[in-house]
Amino acid sequence: MKPLVLNQIIKHYAGKTAVDQLSLEVEAGEIYGLLGANGAGKTTTMRMVLGLIYPDEGEILYDGRPYRKELQHKMGYLPEERGLYPKVKISDQLVYLGQLRGMTHKDAVQSLHKWLERFDAMEYLDKRIEELSKGNQQKMGFIAAVIHHPSILILDEAFSGLDPVNVEMLKEVIQELRDDGTAILFSTHRMEHVEELCRNMTILRRSKPVLQGNLRDIKNTYPREKVVLRTAHPLSGLSDIEGIVHVEPQDENGRYLIHINQEQAAQQILQLAMQHGNVEQFEIKEPTLNEIFIKVVGNNE
Repeated sequence: MKPLVLNQIIKHYAGKTAVDQLSLEVEAGEIYGLLGANGAGKTTTMRMVLGLIYPDEGEILYDGRPYRKELQHKMGYLPEERGLYPKVKISDQLVYLGQLRGMTHKDAVQSLHKWLERFDAMEYLDKRIEELSKGNQQKMGFIAAVIHHPSILILDEAFSGLDPVNVEMLKEVIQELRDDGTAILFSTHRMEHVEELCRNMTILRRSKPVLQGNLRDIKNTYPREKVVLRTAHPLSGLSDIEGIVHVEPQDENGRYLIHINQEQAAQQILQLAMQHGNVEQFEIKEPTLNEIFIKVVGNNE
């Protein structure tokens, strides 16, 4: 049984549809990307998964069964808006949250210490949240989400407020949880993080799923419209090739970024470059997820 399955779920608010016929499946040991512009339905979807609200139609199954109260001990949630009490000691509230999710006091303390050591943050044990930087507050929020070893983890903008070093640290942790079998639903606006972490994804647009599936398969359906070329010497004649839209010289040493609208133009570019001398770099670049997202969702969103 898959840890998390959404079957044709629909949710209405005050006559408006917040989520419209969304289906997806998250495997154990998978990070599943949930993408969309603000207001597309991501937060509503996550709240339904957490059992905070219920779909008006469709069903959500956890290991093949509907929602039940004991799932609170099996699910973890990192919200985009930080939910920890600013004036309460970190040790007190995180241990308490662990106990609320079924842990003994001893086990919650041990888990908290393990996570603080993992994030090199033991010095914050007896501090209050309001004394921490934005990035360290985010780390504490993440620990709150995973202190009880959830089998299903919901992450909403997990890297918000983190510097590049801590982003890499948290990526490693999330990948370790995935490798340990956790099913992770991952929502973010950072497309490069989805490309790095996710195998499957859904893009929502105005409550509806508009693009779903394996990220690699999705990329293969979109044309490759950029060529990176580096030659030993500056090159002339590129603009004469049919299918070239725009040539961007990247430097004075023969490096170009070439936009094309016909894939056969790429081979003509290579032939021209080889006729003029050594080709140091030639790459037909696949579209980025960010470019695909803009095509699917639109610049205005």
